[in-house]
Amino acid sequence: MFKQLLVPIDGSELTKKALKKVAALAKADGSQVVLAYVSDPTPPMVYGDSTLGYGFTQKEHKKACDSYAKALFKKAAPLLGMGLKVSTLHLYHPNLAEGILEAAKKSKADVIVMASHKRSGIKGMLLGSEAQEVIVHATLPVLVLG
Repeated sequence: MFKQLLVPIDGSELTKKALKKVAALAKADGSQVVLAYVSDPTPPMVYGDSTLGYGFTQKEHKKACDSYAKALFKKAAPLLGMGLKVSTLHLYHPNLAEGILEAAKKSKADVIVMASHKRSGIKGMLLGSEAQEVIVHATLPVLVLG
């Protein structure tokens, strides 16, 4: 059915659980899996683990993001199990949903498979839903796992 699955990851427990379902889907269809991570291109004023309180250069920020993405991919790939063709894609975009859609285009995916927190009501208004934004703007199927 699907040959190229784009799977955005963020390292959360929800993503880890979704990867098991992705593995089953990919194995059933003989699909390739592209794990994607989207970083914000703008460096924050302070990283969470820093007590120094100074700004970071674009170069330092890119290095930190690349390192974090590599660590996420290294942890995520084994959760898919053996026997799957898995590739990774790390890109920078200021809007997460648009970054996911850009990743789908770059990877030539025929479906986006992503986890959702199922936020609705006031939580959904305040925190937003990346899955919902991807669904609204996608030109290809989006499979949402909860």
